[in-house]
Amino acid sequence: MSIHHVTAIAGDPVKNLRFYTRDLGLRFVKKTVNFDDPSTYHFYYGDETGSPGTILTFFPWTNAEAGRRGIGETRQTAFRVPLRSIGYWTERFTEKGIRYQSLEKRFGESVLPFTDPDGMALALVGITDAENEPGWSNGDIPSEHAIRGFQGVTLLLDSAQKTAAILTDVFGFREIAREGSVIRFAAAGDVKGSVVDIYEAAGALRGHQGRGSVHHIAFRAVDDVQQAQMTEKLIRSHGRHPTEQKDRKYFRSIYFREPGGVLFEIATDVPGFAVDEPVETLGRDLELPNFLEPRRKEIEGVLPALEKAPS
Repeated sequence: MSIHHVTAIAGDPVKNLRFYTRDLGLRFVKKTVNFDDPSTYHFYYGDETGSPGTILTFFPWTNAEAGRRGIGETRQTAFRVPLRSIGYWTERFTEKGIRYQSLEKRFGESVLPFTDPDGMALALVGITDAENEPGWSNGDIPSEHAIRGFQGVTLLLDSAQKTAAILTDVFGFREIAREGSVIRFAAAGDVKGSVVDIYEAAGALRGHQGRGSVHHIAFRAVDDVQQAQMTEKLIRSHGRHPTEQKDRKYFRSIYFREPGGVLFEIATDVPGFAVDEPVETLGRDLELPNFLEPRRKEIEGVLPALEKAPS
């Protein structure tokens, strides 16, 4: 199974919302709160319906200190765009004052690295024929140039071996290539979020999470049955100790630390983001889980005011 979503830590929620909806053109598919810290928003961005493999989520903690990338962290999160759109995005980044690096080649693909306002390491990967995949338009970025979801993530680890065993045995990835210190794993089929690169950097400094860091990476399970099978395999074959299942309203999740230290999640595809509001108005209203609904007035009173996202 491929990547379901990536969750990261941001600072200013207003800047975060503006960057991902206006500058990158992702759809704001859910405005809710961190279920474990309801004084903080939890934002979800993705395609029109918030399909698995397109969802980037954030905990915007206004006073969060900057993180430091290093061993045991996600080094970069990459989106896929049509190959012919790389030029469009380079011009857009220049126009918007978005920090980006020179175009580079990785595993034969054109990669444009850039960062968000909190310093999160991102990239656009030009994919041949990605223009045939559905693209969400925010009314500013033409749909033919729109981001098509995730290409994948790069993990920075001391050693790839034990993490690779989980990727292949539990998640169904397979090693497909090596380039220098990077080992590429891919899920079956050309699907969104199908790539995990492991950059081996033994002896490098360990990272620490903060603003601009990825908090965790979630992999897909079709349903509870498949999730339970994956959980059992993690315990029996890999000595991991996943959490009990947690109901996140839009999916059900278990969490565990992979051997290199990165927090992994297994999230179900069901029930999806239209469970509490229609697709047409996703992200418009503050949605709360049932157990927090009695505290709505209190929660709304402490959350910062936001601009209206493009719809």
